[in-house]
Amino acid sequence: MVEESDITDSLGEVQDPEMKMSVTELGLIYAIRIEERDEGVHAEIDMTLTSPGCPVAPEIMAAVHRSALSTEGVDSVHVNLTFSPPWDPRIHATEDARFDLGVF
Repeated sequence: MVEESDITDSLGEVQDPEMKMSVTELGLIYAIRIEERDEGVHAEIDMTLTSPGCPVAPEIMAAVHRSALSTEGVDSVHVNLTFSPPWDPRIHATEDARFDLGVF
């Protein structure tokens, strides 16, 4: 059985190229849902970006998709982009990331 933490671990390898931190550290992954389907295990991932006008959005989303799909036991992935709620590093980023960003 695939767990949310398995996918989160895989996503830890995906970096925001501008921030030089992982999407998980930055808190860009809002939700991961795992569904058992006839054709296998499917993961739905809700994510955001540091800004709506992020120029590397397609690359980050593709990297999240590839990384989640590489998780053992995952057969399909869909990445949903949302800006609700807006990303706020004071709320969403890990403590270490906030420190690195200078946000307290």
